Amino acid sequence: MNRIAARLEADATPSAPALILRPWNPADAAGLVDLACDEALRRWTSSAVNDEVSAARWVQHQQRGWETGDRFGFAIVEAQVPGDEGQLAGHVVLKNVTPGASSAEVGYWTAAHARGRGVAPRALQALTDWAFTAFPGDGLTRLELMHQVDNTASCRVASKSRYELTGLLPAAPPAYPAAGHLHVRTRDL
Repeated sequence: MNRIAARLEADATPSAPALILRPWNPADAAGLVDLACDEALRRWTSSAVNDEVSAARWVQHQQRGWETGDRFGFAIVEAQVPGDEGQLAGHVVLKNVTPGASSAEVGYWTAAHARGRGVAPRALQALTDWAFTAFPGDGLTRLELMHQVDNTASCRVASKSRYELTGLLPAAPPAYPAAGHLHVRTRDL
């Protein structure tokens, strides 16, 4: 299988459209600026996107990850009609990928308009399935998801996506000012 998947999909639900997960591209920068104005998103993410220049840099960082093979960031887009992409709904990423390592990390965020409709769990499940399928010969058997302890929405997403809470992480200011949760999902062998 070609691990550099151009596109992943997650099925629609009765209350939400299907999702398309695809690599970020420069045309996404303007939409990213709009999404980044959300205070809740700013609270939980470490990326500072304030304008189109910083959004373009962020997109370039995502693209470099694909080129180097250590970070695979996907734009989450809601499919409004079959075969047509709708608006940006979030981001999901497989990161810290190292050849021969048994574990990597996943992360995600969703736009304000997409929260509460199962976008994050469906996107995370699609990414998880892809990661375990795309990297089997590399020894990838464990995916880790970390979030601050007070981010209860991320805890729910992790649980819905079968990532088991396995430990508490101490605060590490300034990057991680609060304690965290470590959730783990292992590949079914």
